[in-house]
Amino acid sequence: MWSRMNFISHVVNNYSLKNQNERTTMNLKPLADRVIVKPAAAEEKTKGGLYIPDTGKEKPQYGEVVAVGAGKIADNGQAIAMQVKAGDKVLYGKYSGTEVSVEGEDYLIMRESDIFAIL
Repeated sequence: MWSRMNFISHVVNNYSLKNQNERTTMNLKPLADRVIVKPAAAEEKTKGGLYIPDTGKEKPQYGEVVAVGAGKIADNGQAIAMQVKAGDKVLYGKYSGTEVSVEGEDYLIMRESDIFAIL
C-alpha cells in the first residue's frame, strides 16, 4: 500500500519536465479534477525598495496552470469538464494544494475547486 508521501515521491522521481519554447511541458498528468499550478514568484522587495527576508515573504496566491486532469465524474456517471486549461492565470487559496518540487521547480497540485478565479 502506498502512503501519500511515498506516492508523491515516486511521481516526482519518475516523471520529468521539459522546457520547450519557454513554456513548460509536463509529462506529469494530474488525475480527475486536479490541476498542477506553477505559483508566481514571491515579492523580493517592498514598494518602498526594502528587501523582504525569506521569513517575511507571503505565499503567492496566484499562478499559471501547467496541466489539468480529465475532469470529475458526477454521481449520475456523466463527466464534468474542467473549467481551467493549461496556460490560464488563476487565483487560489493561500494554503491550497500540495507543494511538490520537480527538477528544482516548485509546483502545487490542487483540486479545481481550490481555484477561486481565472485572471
